[in-house]
Amino acid sequence: QVQLVESGGGLVQPGGSLRLSCAASKTPFRLYIMGWYRQAPGKERELVATMTTGGTTNYADSVKGRFTISRDNAENTVYLQMDSLKPEDTAVYYCTTKFGPFDYWGQGTQVTVSS
Repeated sequence: QVQLVESGGGLVQPGGSLRLSCAASKTPFRLYIMGWYRQAPGKERELVATMTTGGTTNYADSVKGRFTISRDNAENTVYLQMDSLKPEDTAVYYCTTKFGPFDYWGQGTQVTVSS
């Protein structure tokens, strides 16, 4: 079993920045892929970004050039640097990983972009 704990959400003005962190625990194994999804009110959960242990990244078109995913493989920790935030980035952000046949999710952290 894997537990994911996110931190770093909050309220920020348009154009501002936030950095999310997610640490995986209860596994001695290096997690091949870790990433972030988000869910806005009334919308489906959507991909934000993922990253493999080899450094391969995948970004949603809506965040390319503004968000940067990174990770510490040894610590099974993934980060999301969010710059030039827009009101439409407002959502609950979820950390995710896959271990064996199972997907694991964090509890979510709220990001609100508003003036």
